Amino acid sequence: MAGCTGPAASAPPSAGPRSTPSCPGTAFLAAGRRVLGGVVLGVFLLLAAGGVWVATGGQRSALRAAVDTSSLLWIVGGVALGALLWSAVVVTGYLAVLPRGTSRGRRVVGGGLVLLLAAAVLAPAALAGQVALTQRDLISDVFTDDGRSATVDQDDSDPFGDKERINVLLLGGDGGEGRDGVRTDTVIVASIDTDDGETTLFSLPRNLEDLPFPESSPLADLYPDGFDAGSESESLLNAVYRNGPAMHPDVLGPTDNPGADWLKLGVGEALGLDIDYYVLINLDGFSRLVDALGGITVDVNYWVPIGGEPTLGTLPDDYIAPGPNRFMDGATALAFARGRFGLTDYDRMDRQRCTIDAIIDAADPITLLRKYQQLARTTKDVVFTDIPRSALGDFVDLAFRVKDADIRSVVFDDSVISPAYPDYDRIRGTVFLALQGGAAGDDAPDGPTSAPTPSSPAPSPPSSPSAPPTAGDDDADVVLSDVRDACAYDREAAELALLAGEPPTRNG
Repeated sequence: MAGCTGPAASAPPSAGPRSTPSCPGTAFLAAGRRVLGGVVLGVFLLLAAGGVWVATGGQRSALRAAVDTSSLLWIVGGVALGALLWSAVVVTGYLAVLPRGTSRGRRVVGGGLVLLLAAAVLAPAALAGQVALTQRDLISDVFTDDGRSATVDQDDSDPFGDKERINVLLLGGDGGEGRDGVRTDTVIVASIDTDDGETTLFSLPRNLEDLPFPESSPLADLYPDGFDAGSESESLLNAVYRNGPAMHPDVLGPTDNPGADWLKLGVGEALGLDIDYYVLINLDGFSRLVDALGGITVDVNYWVPIGGEPTLGTLPDDYIAPGPNRFMDGATALAFARGRFGLTDYDRMDRQRCTIDAIIDAADPITLLRKYQQLARTTKDVVFTDIPRSALGDFVDLAFRVKDADIRSVVFDDSVISPAYPDYDRIRGTVFLALQGGAAGDDAPDGPTSAPTPSSPAPSPPSSPSAPPTAGDDDADVVLSDVRDACAYDREAAELALLAGEPPTRNG
């Protein structure tokens, strides 16, 4: 809201009121109404002190209120009442210091200035109230306390409890126009230490086969040897979300998203973790989210295809050229995250993590405030989750710890496992070592170690520095790396790719 605004306290009787800024209440003091002026000034100073506290030490409390639908209603009411009272103070303060006998012209000018001052209070208050109501609608639409889930106890009043780690399944759903159902081509588990916020991301390949299920689950009775939908292409990890519930729609009982529950159980068993919640981002609306942010900036180290169909040999329509700080609108960012022609699933997994990182960087407070309503509308169509509304306050506290902690990554690519014949005991051993803090830092490479081959029709990117070594019986350590390492610009690799020239496209 506006700062100290109102008529000056020292206008001489003959001059009429001056409109130089002053703090609320000073006009009453100048008019001799010391009690009223003192109360108004005291309330204003308390509100100012509260604003300073919210901007500094009270950020956590403010964010907890911002994810509580009841608190948001109180905020809207408080902002509206405060704005009306402040406007009343401006008007009555003007009248209190207005000298008798002031000419009509000066009254009109003074009244106009007072109306402008009142508008300067009411306009931002109206915007703040509108943002708060938009936030409330967003929270209500995305999060619920009365949803149905086969893997979350919605009645649990203490969702975090005494858990040492919270494990969240992050899914990228490749649904959209012209696509049959939703395939989850992105499967990442974020394992977060509830004490210090240290986070490890475990990325599984889309073509992982024989996904296991816990023995206690009815899914294990259906698939004792791992998930099988009758053909190899329909039995991959990215097809479980769609095909599992389609074949056995009621096996888990009432649930709002059976596909997510199937994956939570299967991925949790594969990694040896209990998956607490899931978050699904539908890539069909992903481009709208990027556009709402005003675009993102990403480092590109090799030619990234736009379109193309590897299985049919259909060439891409175009390529995203290598270079630092490439600005991308929504459509380009979606192509960057999806492109696979001539590359591998693991290359795409790296780029998807980099895209998420770029979105986080683009979501600065000014952008969020300026475009919040558009972002909120887009988010409701893009994000789906089973995180209960009652857990949001705990997630706010956890987010403050994650912000100051390390975020590391373990990628289960084909240097670690064979997706067609996965050794799940080995996968669980790798996860265990990673969460125990197995030698992550000194042995991790600083950046990409290989350049694209100039003669390749679609140059491959540098090998991922975030993949851990094989976790066999003789291995005691797991190498992890900071997520940003895989997204850094590699000048040598990019220049070699440019020197090789753009690969062939559909248009020649």
